[in-house]
Amino acid sequence: MKKVLIALDYNPTAQKVAEVGFSMAKSMKAEVILLHVITDPVIYSTAGYSPIMGFNGYMDMGPVQLESVDGLKNASLQYLEKSKQHLGDKTIQTIVKEGDFADSILETAKELHADIIVVGSHSRKWLENIVMGSVTEKVLHNTSIPLFIVPTKKQK
Repeated sequence: MKKVLIALDYNPTAQKVAEVGFSMAKSMKAEVILLHVITDPVIYSTAGYSPIMGFNGYMDMGPVQLESVDGLKNASLQYLEKSKQHLGDKTIQTIVKEGDFADSILETAKELHADIIVVGSHSRKWLENIVMGSVTEKVLHNTSIPLFIVPTKKQK
């Protein structure tokens, strides 16, 4: 395994997914790529929610800057850069795409010849969510690349 693609959504658990994926990649001496997909700009404008992958205080960007797709891309890139700094590896590649989350993960993995895809599953009913139809299921059923799923639900 030489390339690990870590797909981060806007859930507050994205940091755990990044850390687990990064740890696995480093144990294999693999290249790390962080990916965020802008799926629905409406989600980012929800009041009271820090939309850029759960990052509180997302670079002090106000609502005006988050109203355009370019503003969202810039905010997302800045967050991925913060994640990169948090992980402490300047060689991490960061990518922001726009479109369907699962399709963009699959396309990016193929384009970059990723050896494994890391995603998080934050459903309370994790197995049910995979069976019923989620981003994870769509990626799983449409790739031949191994998928590493990080359960991120809070333990009771």
